[in-house]
Amino acid sequence: MNPKTLTFGDDGQKKLIEGITKISKTVKSTLGSSGNTVLMESPNHTQGLTVTKDGVTVAKSIELIDPVENLAVRMMREAAERTASSAGDGTTTSIVLAEAFVKCGFEHMTDNRTQLLRDITNETKFVIGELKKKSRSVSKKRLKDVAIISSNNDHFVGGLISKCYNEVGKDGIVTVEKSDTPETYYKTTDGIRFDRGYTTPLFINDQKKDEVIFENDVRILVSDAEISNVLQIEKVLEPVIKKGQSLLIIAPTSVNVTNTLAANVMKRNLKIATVPPPQFGYRQHELMQDIAVATGATYFSEKTGDDLSLITEQDLGLAHKVVVSRDDTILIKHDSIDPELVTVRVNQLLALDSVSNTKADKEFILSRVAALTGSIGQIFVGGNSDIEQKELFDRVEDAVLAVRSATEEGILSGGGVALAEIATKYCCGDTPLDKIMYKALRSPMIQICANASQNGDSLYPDNMFSEKGVGYDMVTLNRGNMINMGIIDPTKVTRQALQNAVSVAVTILSTNSIVTIAREGEV
Repeated sequence: MNPKTLTFGDDGQKKLIEGITKISKTVKSTLGSSGNTVLMESPNHTQGLTVTKDGVTVAKSIELIDPVENLAVRMMREAAERTASSAGDGTTTSIVLAEAFVKCGFEHMTDNRTQLLRDITNETKFVIGELKKKSRSVSKKRLKDVAIISSNNDHFVGGLISKCYNEVGKDGIVTVEKSDTPETYYKTTDGIRFDRGYTTPLFINDQKKDEVIFENDVRILVSDAEISNVLQIEKVLEPVIKKGQSLLIIAPTSVNVTNTLAANVMKRNLKIATVPPPQFGYRQHELMQDIAVATGATYFSEKTGDDLSLITEQDLGLAHKVVVSRDDTILIKHDSIDPELVTVRVNQLLALDSVSNTKADKEFILSRVAALTGSIGQIFVGGNSDIEQKELFDRVEDAVLAVRSATEEGILSGGGVALAEIATKYCCGDTPLDKIMYKALRSPMIQICANASQNGDSLYPDNMFSEKGVGYDMVTLNRGNMINMGIIDPTKVTRQALQNAVSVAVTILSTNSIVTIAREGEV
């Protein structure tokens, strides 16, 4: 028997709000340029403690004793984690918004709860449409501003990130690593990326990032023929294992093969991982050829009648480094690969592009050219202590992801001003929906002001937003156009934070009965 504790109505809602208040109060103190760091006891980090301003790191660390309060914490944490995984930043904003929607929702709840929650969801779609209208494309100067703001007004870090992004170009990729020295620096390397991740989490060797990371002369097997038996690739497995090398298999693999390789990785500490081929049909065939060219591998394809059992060690490609996550794979090119082969391939693709008639085909060809010619930027984060390095690493990682989001969907006025401007639409309304939307959309701006010891309601009256994009720099208290002052938020970050906050808030607001596992003393 597994007894449960049941909580209903006002009692359950009260505990949910208490849990939300606790996590929000802890996390939202980090928001904005004047946000504070959080000191956490952490058995998973050096010396048992962590100092950070990263909202999702703080949120992940919070577990409460009361089971109902802890359920609220877990749901709020989900909003933060969703935002972090999709946009890379805005985790604190999503928690601030979720708290505001939940508290205002309970305060102004009507008899027709279902209709009100439906209206909140529909109104959120309108707000997102308004954000997209306000969005501006990002220039090199604005990109630097995004990096500075996202790294908590650190001009050195912001400058470093913008230089790295400018070097790798629009189609490049930037990753963050820990430095072996106290210095923080970056370097760029030619690389290729595709949208396929590991076939099983058992291959993961970096538990913190949930990634497979191989370094130093990684061997690459490229094939679209299914590997249904390990004996098919015995000729390459044996020398790779004997030499202690890493092997990435880009090919379809049967469940038995995947499980066999994963078991050996776990038991014998082998450095092997498998990922499925990218795309489908003819596009898969073309992309696999690109990967083979970029890594110097021999491509074994069913379409051309190749027999995978004939593969040898000489047919394997090489990569300097491989990073495989749940959703994608990055191959950093090896110095020994002949650049002339890549150049020939790119010229072939450009020639094909000139005779292609459809937009979809042209976009696909140009994306392949970008993958072959694009670069990988690596930012190495240093520090004089493990604690300092960890805190800086979190900020750099957030800023890199924020810049990536800004290049995807553009930028908005920062400091919560973009949402607060839209909130003026609801300031004169008397309906519960108007009151909820007004207070919730202003909440990030109010919190940023509070962290700078300012009263947001006094500083930002509704009539102030007659001038679009105007707000205050919370460091100097200068008033002006936020984008011109370099106070910027990526549109994608704000959008994802709002969507995820509303999703979690609506779920909590629709809850009236809570079932938890009975703790000791409750049975």
